[in-house]
Amino acid sequence: MTSIDDVARASGVSTATVSRALRGLPNVSAATREAVLATADALGYVVSSSASGLATGRTLAMGVVVPNVSRWFYATVLEGIDAELRRVGYDTILFNLGLKGEDRERVFHRSILRKRTDAVIALCLDFTPSEREQLASLGHPTIVVGGPVNGLRHLGIDELAVARAATDHLIGLGHRAIGHLAGHPEHGLNKRVPRRRRRGYELAMAAAGLPVRPEWIEPSDFDIAGGREAALRMLGRSSRPTALFAASDEMAIGAILAARELGIEVPGELSVVGIDNHALAETFGLTTIAQDPFGQGRLAAELMLAELAGEPPRTDLIDVPTALIERASTAPPPAATSRL
Repeated sequence: MTSIDDVARASGVSTATVSRALRGLPNVSAATREAVLATADALGYVVSSSASGLATGRTLAMGVVVPNVSRWFYATVLEGIDAELRRVGYDTILFNLGLKGEDRERVFHRSILRKRTDAVIALCLDFTPSEREQLASLGHPTIVVGGPVNGLRHLGIDELAVARAATDHLIGLGHRAIGHLAGHPEHGLNKRVPRRRRRGYELAMAAAGLPVRPEWIEPSDFDIAGGREAALRMLGRSSRPTALFAASDEMAIGAILAARELGIEVPGELSVVGIDNHALAETFGLTTIAQDPFGQGRLAAELMLAELAGEPPRTDLIDVPTALIERASTAPPPAATSRL
């Protein structure tokens, strides 16, 4: 079995340097760290979490609280977190809530306190005062990926800005009759996300002097089935919009499927834009405001590791970049239907 001494000899550095490099600690140059990691990987060396824990008081494990691992966004953020942690020899301990109240009770009042972790990353969650107390009692670095949460650090996209950008894209194409598939606040999830995306739509419409018609706002779950059902309701009415801004790509894909069922051509009779750049967005030719959930997960892990290595914690809100990707689902409105 390969030992830390073997890695040190092959790397040409001391065992202490190898140990610091593999645990992500400071006072190791980037070049040395990368060389040690590459050597350890080539030799098949695996860090002993028990031995490292005895020496440092660390577990070399990070807890990740996920609402539901079956959702694309959460799974992709998790992949980014795990990729960064594996790179430095850390383990990922997953706490999957499953969107059920009883699972939240289990995780926050028993599992997190029982399992030893060095830091906690939570995805798109809101927290009760009791849950915040439990997290604070750990004394661990903690960060939320997704909408901002009172009392906790956060990184994610500027929800208001991306919603305005998506709506402005439709307005720039000449659309004046624009509907919105609004996200339903789901139990225990961050309610600021759907609220800010709806508010961004409303602000863009107001800035362009366009009316927001109540019958052209339909709430739904953030998935394909929810988007399809909401779009069927809206598009089945006698007066329908020429464009839709959906609060997520999955909802937008559902709207495209609903339009097909109703015989409405996309984008000839209806333009559709979403947010995410979901794995299926290109397949459906969906115009979207792209974000990078994998990169968000990796960045969250980097921030936690840096703090564990002794760097000052970042306390600012971190807005990650987004970009408009234009595909085949949006076009100027047909002259005959570009009316209110």
